[in-house]
Amino acid sequence: MMDVETERSAHWLAGAGLRPTRQRLTLAALLVGDGQDRHVTAEGLFDAASAAGEKVSLATVYNTLRAFCDAGLVREITVDGSKSYFDTNMTDHPHFYWEDNASLTDAPAEQLEICRLPNAPEGAEIASVDVVIRLRRK
Repeated sequence: MMDVETERSAHWLAGAGLRPTRQRLTLAALLVGDGQDRHVTAEGLFDAASAAGEKVSLATVYNTLRAFCDAGLVREITVDGSKSYFDTNMTDHPHFYWEDNASLTDAPAEQLEICRLPNAPEGAEIASVDVVIRLRRK
């Protein structure tokens, strides 16, 4: 019998048509096993897997997160063009980036108001708008 976290993870993967390999199940359980949304870096997920006694390489974590992105299970949020976070909340919403500890959290979407966007260049369309609000403590 599967525990709740494994069952939730297997269902999450199946819903996207991904084969539930051991590594995918392990990482999915860390991402969504408790039913909570989270923002992780590949390194942070690798550390969590290692702390849980799971044997996965950092390269496997990166490849698995890429597969999760491609399947529409997580969204990649890039901060500063170099640091990527992976968000399990797939709804459209803004983010706070906390500069003091390099963490990403959800910002209240109902408080965000975008009045107008520039027109896309000829032959292009706007695919999405990412809003990352950088914060530092006073």
